[in-house]
Amino acid sequence: MSMEAQSKGRLGWILGLTSTAYFMVALDALVVITALPRMGEDLHVGLSSLQWTVNSYGIAFAAGIITAAALGDRYGRRLVFNCGLVLFTLASAACALAPDASTLIAARTVQGLGGAVVLPLSLTILTNAFPPERRGVIVGVYGGLAGLAVAIGPLLGAAVTEGIDWHWIFWLNVPIGIAATLLSTRLLPESHGPDARLDLPGVVLLTAGVVSLVWSLTRANQVGWASAETVTTLVLGAVLLVGFVLWERRAAAPMLPLRLLGIPAFTAGNLTAFLMTGAIFSAAFMTFQYFELVRGYSPLATSVYLLPWLATPMIVSPIAGAVSDRVGRRPVMAVGLLLQTIGFAWVALTVSSASTAAIVVALLIAGIGISMALPTVPTAVLNSVAPTEIGKASGINYMMQRFGAVFGIAIAGAIFSANGHLGSPAAFTDGFKPALAACAILSLLATVAATWVVPARRPEARELEAAEATAAI
Repeated sequence: MSMEAQSKGRLGWILGLTSTAYFMVALDALVVITALPRMGEDLHVGLSSLQWTVNSYGIAFAAGIITAAALGDRYGRRLVFNCGLVLFTLASAACALAPDASTLIAARTVQGLGGAVVLPLSLTILTNAFPPERRGVIVGVYGGLAGLAVAIGPLLGAAVTEGIDWHWIFWLNVPIGIAATLLSTRLLPESHGPDARLDLPGVVLLTAGVVSLVWSLTRANQVGWASAETVTTLVLGAVLLVGFVLWERRAAAPMLPLRLLGIPAFTAGNLTAFLMTGAIFSAAFMTFQYFELVRGYSPLATSVYLLPWLATPMIVSPIAGAVSDRVGRRPVMAVGLLLQTIGFAWVALTVSSASTAAIVVALLIAGIGISMALPTVPTAVLNSVAPTEIGKASGINYMMQRFGAVFGIAIAGAIFSANGHLGSPAAFTDGFKPALAACAILSLLATVAATWVVPARRPEARELEAAEATAAI
């Protein structure tokens, strides 16, 4: 075999392994959604614990992503990437074996940390392996897998839950993770980046602040909004986040350089990402349960009905990206987020009397809308910073999206619990309507924030656009 053929074969393995790892991590962000009602029945828990099975993964993912990239630069990207794969695989097995909700939530937290390592380093390893003139196409293939994961994640989770058992959602990761780790050790190239300092105090302050605030939102309806627990956790969360900002002002290598907040497009773009991801994840969290618990559909039937909503990015996002190249990012993302707002508001206002077909149409409109925002919001953020800061900006944008999902689910869950419960279809609907209205409000706020984004196209960010376009997934 010629050297050129060997080189092509090696590059093919690099693309395959990094894309497989990315697909597995992206899939697990959504694959549990359709299984939540069955998990609640088997583990004998309510909405609060179900929220934490999703949010524990998201918080750990968001908190770890920037630090993981820095660890890869310092100790070797392949080494840290493989450690992330091992951590994700072991945590998946722990999730499958979890005897109760507390153990499952702890395992999901570790799984989120593993995902936080795998995602940024897989992209870095991939882009470093290919010459600049080929990166656009290669990263496009890599990024397109996130759209596929969103489309089939709930469907796969439903098929496994209904056909076997929800535990197998996690068992499926184990053989894939083992094979990917063994092959990555042999076939991925090792590389290092700048030996930057780690902002561990910043990570701790930010994570603790978010956990405290989410805890208060999740528990407030159970223990009372004026209870000592709620007030204490709210105040503690606020103090920790203020402490995070103060620390970032003096840190030698801050995870969030505050000077970037002085760039209007960067700040508005990340705020838009936070709000739009909060809207889409909280809507998915509530809607899948509504279809199963109120409409009476099986997990698989629910996933089939909602597939048009979640599959739209695969079709619409590439078109929206091309259109935004001509007309600009701001109008495309703003119109898209407005469409999502209309879709969610339509469902919230008519769900009691609407047919399933009408709800699916409304969600399809929302799906078309978010598909217009996915390729434009992250790109606007990346294009707002200097080429040397694109890596940092990308990590911050990923982090904001994940935290947006966590807060969105916590807010929707708190509103649901204040107005309804899981005890009957009627009670669930009473909580579902205001909760989905809150999703529409989050989307409307994202629309307003998007109007403040005035990105300037940078050629250096072009090759990352395809992957970043699906970063909200």
